Amino acid sequence: MANQNKLHVYTGNGKGKTTAAMGLALRGVGHGRNVLVAQFMKKGNSGELTAFRAFENVRVMVAPPIKGFTFRMTDEEKQATFREQTSFAEQIRAAVGEFHPQTVVLDELGMALAAHMVDEGVARALIDASLACAETVVTGHDVPAWLTERADYLSRITAEKHPYVSEKLPARKGVEW
Repeated sequence: MANQNKLHVYTGNGKGKTTAAMGLALRGVGHGRNVLVAQFMKKGNSGELTAFRAFENVRVMVAPPIKGFTFRMTDEEKQATFREQTSFAEQIRAAVGEFHPQTVVLDELGMALAAHMVDEGVARALIDASLACAETVVTGHDVPAWLTERADYLSRITAEKHPYVSEKLPARKGVEW
């Protein structure tokens, strides 16, 4: 039987990309699947990660935190971040080979690629390795065109209303993270 694994890409300026990805991962956990959840460019302190760490069939990986906004980084800081995030992508690929997950979430890989913080060739190899054994999800506010073209599922999540904009309400623990 041919490989049935598909690539899901969740992108756009709306809230819910990571939430949708984590929901798919949780569905896999509920069916006894091995799940690997990896986060790029985030602090790694979201409630989903804490919950997933309680399951034996889930492996959680978090990239080294980036130091500030990429558009404010010096060239040296950008190069260091690029090396760290690319190395993290290579570590995930190795973990996929060792852990053999059936669901993989690559949270914010799309944004890391759009911000030129992960080598495209390494990212493509990671996605290929993931799809060889797992349903694979990539999220990111922005994603490169090659990734949307490659997707089997493409969801563009748009913001029509958001309290961050209308009320200047910061991200809330348990809701946005």
